[in-house]
Amino acid sequence: MARILALDYGKKRTGIAVTDPLKIIAQGLTTVDTQQLFEFLKDYIGREATERIVIGLPFNLDGSPTDSTAAVQHCIRRLKNTFPDIPVTPVDEAHTSRMAGRAMVEMGMKKKDRQKEGMIDEIAATIILQEYLNFAS
Repeated sequence: MARILALDYGKKRTGIAVTDPLKIIAQGLTTVDTQQLFEFLKDYIGREATERIVIGLPFNLDGSPTDSTAAVQHCIRRLKNTFPDIPVTPVDEAHTSRMAGRAMVEMGMKKKDRQKEGMIDEIAATIILQEYLNFAS
């Protein structure tokens, strides 16, 4: 069964999450350097059936674009061109990084583990994907 992939796109790193085969639960997959993102995705999608890519699209609370919005929109266009058979769904990523930080504390992660590069990005991607699943059902 095909999975749904989610991205928390960032200038330096991109967090990646994926569903279980039944598309019920989101789980963190990894974090990659953004420069390596498309190489990673080509390899992953070549091995794993992927039915959709969900990507967090950042906006300020007033709905205006953030300094990252244009970069994410460029990534969305590139995703659509590179993987034309896979729908790309942008979703509001409001506060996902803050929620990810809070989740790590609530899970009891030690400060040293919370500071591990990319951990917050992977968890943010997982939150984006789980929220998508919650609203898509």
